[in-house]
Amino acid sequence: MPNVSWSTLLFGTQIAGIRYALYSHTTWLANPSVQPLGPIETTLCNFETVESVNDDLFDLLHQIVSTPFFRYYKVDLYKECPFWENGDKCSSIDCVIQAVEENKVPKKWRTSTLGKVETPSLTLKHSLPGCYYRDSDYCYQDDLSDGGEFVDLIENPERFTGYSGASARGIWKAIYEENCFGQSKEAIQAETYSPLSLNPLLKLSPFEESEPEGECLEKRVYYRIISGLHASISTHLCYEYLDQKTGKWGPNLECFIERVASHPERLQHIYFNTVILLRAISRLGPYLSGYDICASATHDENHSDEAHIKSQLRSIVSIADRVGKFDESILFKGENAVLKEEFKQHFRNVSSIMDCVGCARCRLWGKVQINGLATAMKTLFELDEKALDPEINPQLLQRSEVVALINTAHRFAESLHFVDEFRQLWAIAENREVIIKKVEENIRNPPVAKGPSPSPRIGHSAPPDWQAASLYDRCIYIVQLCKDGSLECARTIVNYIMSFARFLGSAFTLSGKDGLPREEF
Repeated sequence: MPNVSWSTLLFGTQIAGIRYALYSHTTWLANPSVQPLGPIETTLCNFETVESVNDDLFDLLHQIVSTPFFRYYKVDLYKECPFWENGDKCSSIDCVIQAVEENKVPKKWRTSTLGKVETPSLTLKHSLPGCYYRDSDYCYQDDLSDGGEFVDLIENPERFTGYSGASARGIWKAIYEENCFGQSKEAIQAETYSPLSLNPLLKLSPFEESEPEGECLEKRVYYRIISGLHASISTHLCYEYLDQKTGKWGPNLECFIERVASHPERLQHIYFNTVILLRAISRLGPYLSGYDICASATHDENHSDEAHIKSQLRSIVSIADRVGKFDESILFKGENAVLKEEFKQHFRNVSSIMDCVGCARCRLWGKVQINGLATAMKTLFELDEKALDPEINPQLLQRSEVVALINTAHRFAESLHFVDEFRQLWAIAENREVIIKKVEENIRNPPVAKGPSPSPRIGHSAPPDWQAASLYDRCIYIVQLCKDGSLECARTIVNYIMSFARFLGSAFTLSGKDGLPREEF
């Protein structure tokens, strides 16, 4: 038998899989009229049911997340990474988050008011630097008593930012490598190039969907939640993609094929997470119906908007009752009961890894969606029917958890909406073979990763190269950044000063050419 490397066999298998997935008449992309059929694994729901309601679900969620209550989210985006030194910050204008001044937020949502109502007592929470958690929490909650800022999620959408580099590529690797239940390190470390390894919430490993035989149900559920989140975010970034040649935003079919569509299990995990989220919303139905929602930014005496939002919430819960079919009672039973704390701690670690993301916009949406999924899991695995009674436990969830849950459900419903759009694009594509060859070429010849090279925002200058750009170009870019009134202005100035200091220091550092060869050589 000829000596064939493992990587060669891997590439051959991937390419064969891509061609089969895209040209098979039974796949979802090959024919837009063909929808996924059959049961969604480990749920009591099927693909057809989710497909039949998603248009209505997406429309309802799309409307409700645009209202003041659900669009303003308070978060701390400037905590230090707790796991490694994270100096690779994105200074692109597309990474920048525009904060909302707190005096523009209704008084009842402000820190001074919420802190009196929502902050758990010291006996109920475990405090850590910059965050805390309660025993029932599946993620660390930002301690916003002395920090954080309100962000308008509509004005800061999840999309392509151009953020790249070693820090970006390491985020998902850290999630899969450090938080998996015994998955083989060799499998996780096998990396392929993505033409969009431009965002920390995009990189996918070719083995990430591999579920070793014999894994218990709890570990498979955890894995699918992480993989589904990853695939959903990838779908958004491929759809909200900036063509750097034309300067126009739009869907990138090649990106979607390589990162999601050529791996059907990734699409399946998006559906799986949708069912999980809807099951949580269904269980929270009575609680949400009685939740105090301030519908207006001015919070005047006109309650018609609030009544309309409550009506929309009831419609969403009605869909969730029909589609959110998942039996959470079968998990963590018998000898597997001990896995619950491990499961919980793994997901808390994922929430901490989000603080290592160097792009503020990516960090924002990572934190929102991790909190949303964590809220869903707390609802399913920690709370009984008595705890869910709004009269007995009116402060069961914090406002940030409710906002995160609904926005995360919207993200997944929108992902399925985008999947359908990509199906239509594939159906009318005349250059299918060219697209496939490009994807294959990306797999065979992954380019050497470069440092951060963020893309310019339309109407703004590109962030200058420190060593190549003139002082005038650098100043113009910083002025543009500061006009947006963001903390990124100050952070960018500090980063440039530090970069300049390192540059000066390197001029007086010996090259090392006269020393002994390093061990790796």
